[in-house]
Amino acid sequence: MSASPELDIAIVGGGVVGLACAVELSRTRQLAVIERRERFGLETSSHNSGVIHAGIYYPTGSLKHTLCLEGNPLLYAWADAHGVPSVRLGKLIIAVDDDDRASLAEVRRQADANGVPGMRLIEDRGELRELEPSVRCVAALYSASTGVIDQTQLMASFAREIEARGGWLALKHEVTAVDRLPEGAGFAVRMRGPDGRETAVEAQAVLNSAGLRAPDVAAMLGYPLDGGEGVPPLRQTVNKGRYYDIVDTRKARALRHLVYPVPEHAKGGLGVHVTIDVGGLVHLGPDTEWLDDGAPLDYRADDLRRADFLAAAQRYLPALETDDIAPGQVGYRPKLQRPGGPIADFLIWHDRSYVHLGGIESPGMTASLAIARRVATLL
Repeated sequence: MSASPELDIAIVGGGVVGLACAVELSRTRQLAVIERRERFGLETSSHNSGVIHAGIYYPTGSLKHTLCLEGNPLLYAWADAHGVPSVRLGKLIIAVDDDDRASLAEVRRQADANGVPGMRLIEDRGELRELEPSVRCVAALYSASTGVIDQTQLMASFAREIEARGGWLALKHEVTAVDRLPEGAGFAVRMRGPDGRETAVEAQAVLNSAGLRAPDVAAMLGYPLDGGEGVPPLRQTVNKGRYYDIVDTRKARALRHLVYPVPEHAKGGLGVHVTIDVGGLVHLGPDTEWLDDGAPLDYRADDLRRADFLAAAQRYLPALETDDIAPGQVGYRPKLQRPGGPIADFLIWHDRSYVHLGGIESPGMTASLAIARRVATLL
């Protein structure tokens, strides 16, 4: 086993949040980002809709609320400064019929309590038709600060900045063990490189930003995943989300904003909604499916839920037909929420130079630069 120079910080996981943290920490620290895949963000960070969220739905004062609200303008500013494609499309949260009005009013109350800027209630049918002629609804909340970003180019811009500051980006390196060194001297991080050889680094601090595998890294350090004295619950569940794409060009181009029905929090998501990426392609989803512990993750698209997606979308896109959609990408959410349980917040937990990031699902990308600032204060 070969040994590498000592680091200030070892970051396990090269998704968008791990990279954002590395950008912030590399201002003053020598660090490494250790990522087991051949490219950054191949799991959660690239298998999502790329939405820059506004902070509407989350419980007031939660990390999801405060860090999303802080991260939204930070992300737009970063994109502008670093040439990352982003578009402020705006979002309509719709009441499809009068039965949805009470739920829409609750979303409005939450947005007001959260201090979300650029929110406006629209009940004039003519204005609604002008904004989205193909969408059936009786009222909508408009969010001006919601948009989309190119996740891949965002992560590439983070990586360039880290390398420019002397950070080490270790792709195709899988962490196999993390141990505390004696007398509080830091950590030994062992990893297997692309050639199969074992490498060890010593770091004064470890940031666990491993996403879906964050509990595995915590277990390497002996933390009880179900919590214990001074340790919060670290175990995660996995929630699968499928997308379908609207492939009828005419119907896709008729949509101008992100369109969300009122949310389905108990199911683990926001319902089947319309997103438009920076390239103008239009997507439906994601849906939600809770997986059993240890279930294999398969990122291949399937066509198992065409009828479900079509029925959900036709509530507010009545002209949509079965051949207008095609299977899209598949993603997986790392959740601290249990199936049927209450919404869980992000977990940012610090213990003796170890920082654990748990349940970093949506709005993790939006909040990434704000999460990075929070982690920097802890370290």
